[in-house]
Amino acid sequence: MGRSATSIRDIPAARDILVIAPHFKRRLSGVTSTLVQLVPEQKRRGLGIVTLGPGLPDHLPSMSFVRLPLLWLRPKAARHRVWHARRNLEMLGGLVLRNIFRMPLKLLFTSAAQRRHSRYTRWLIRQMDAVVATSARSGSFLDVPHTVIRHGVDTELFHPPQGESDTIASTGLPGRYLIGCFGRVRHQKGTDLFVRAMIALLPDHPDWTAVISGRVTAEHSQFAESLKAEIAAAGLSKRIVFLGEVDDIKPWYRRLTLYVAPSRNEGFGLTPLEAMASQTAVVASDAGAYGEQIAEGDTGSVVPAGDETALRNAIAAYLAEPERARAHGRAGVEHVRRHFALSGEAEALDEVYQQLLAPGLPATRISA
Repeated sequence: MGRSATSIRDIPAARDILVIAPHFKRRLSGVTSTLVQLVPEQKRRGLGIVTLGPGLPDHLPSMSFVRLPLLWLRPKAARHRVWHARRNLEMLGGLVLRNIFRMPLKLLFTSAAQRRHSRYTRWLIRQMDAVVATSARSGSFLDVPHTVIRHGVDTELFHPPQGESDTIASTGLPGRYLIGCFGRVRHQKGTDLFVRAMIALLPDHPDWTAVISGRVTAEHSQFAESLKAEIAAAGLSKRIVFLGEVDDIKPWYRRLTLYVAPSRNEGFGLTPLEAMASQTAVVASDAGAYGEQIAEGDTGSVVPAGDETALRNAIAAYLAEPERARAHGRAGVEHVRRHFALSGEAEALDEVYQQLLAPGLPATRISA
């Protein structure tokens, strides 16, 4: 993806760059979503940060691979820079630059995995100068000292409804209340669990309509088509609607009364936070960090991953009592702002960067 003139002007001079956030995967992923939200916040805080690699929007500050030799120059405000990796290949890239090309880098890895790492990954992690886990659960799979820093969301971008366009009436869909499930349509994400819960529940709750939004890749197209066939066979094609990929998902969060995150496995998972910030109650599995995000009984409900019956029952309680869903949605806004604001994540990472770049110096000394 080409960089616009604006993004080029936003690139710090080489000696002002303190943090490089590599992104060595062109396809959209959870890491992409994290960088898209987090890097602008870090830049607003005065940090000299750039991304490196394909697949990111033009508005992010970036550097090209041809500028890598400039990293031999030490930054003005520290003796090293931080190479903040989030994947194996990015850890490996940092090791090559630091150990072979002798660039002045400190290596940081953020781990979101909810499983035992492979031997190769464990070896890479042991070469890092510092490690961050995105949740207590992901930290439990690490064999090295680490800091838990949970992801946050931009509460200016994800906010409560503000007008008629943020209501179900604006969509032209039937009913009074919307329930939604967003993300890639595939078995891992539990889309089938959501569809089957809707097929079982919606006939008894005529005021509710379900929407599903997300990418269907070629390898999962048959899975998606089978779900649509189940919906059609149940006579619910007008009340369980596939939206496909929408240009802007944020208004859809605000139109919902209930959001469902039924993943069978997950890294961290931002969608429940985005929903709660949008004043929407959440039912989620305990995959990823969902269980650490939701205040049980106050902002939503958490059920065991893959448990179709538990998921259906948790959803049913909200469909039967929409006012409870609305109350939990209101509570979710304050919950996210207090515990999961993007600014909090950026501030916590600043402290880790400070420890790596300039131990004992105030944060202002290492900001570009």
